[in-house]
Amino acid sequence: MTPKLDRVDLRIVEELQGNARLSSTELAERVSLSTSPCWRRVKRLEEEGVIRAYQARIDPSKLGYQVTAFVHISLDKKDTRNLQEFERAIQAIPQVLSCHRISGRYDYQLMALAEDLHAYGAFAETFINALPCVKEVYTSFVMREVKAPGSVPLPG
Repeated sequence: MTPKLDRVDLRIVEELQGNARLSSTELAERVSLSTSPCWRRVKRLEEEGVIRAYQARIDPSKLGYQVTAFVHISLDKKDTRNLQEFERAIQAIPQVLSCHRISGRYDYQLMALAEDLHAYGAFAETFINALPCVKEVYTSFVMREVKAPGSVPLPG
């Protein structure tokens, strides 16, 4: 069920997407509310799952990751048990930043990091190819990031 969001809720979400480190006072000022009502709205948005988390955006290259890969995976067994087993296994791999079940030729798309191509090869051999029911793996390497994951566009 989609929560009902008014203009003030949307402004709060917009401001927090731009800077999640705003104090309650700063946020309240930006959305023209007093601090307590603003704080209550933020808490409601968190409880309703509109705001899922607060996190910093990190530049992977500053931590030594020079390779970003999109990995498409087909499974040979697609029953519920095997899908769940695959998804549980993927959760335990820290180099995998995201995993999506997708439609089309492949079943999953992962985004993974590695220090370099040699490290990616070892990672793929040790982790990706060892995942349950993996039938086919197709990897594309990022040459240049054009647009990073960013803010969710707001309705209205």
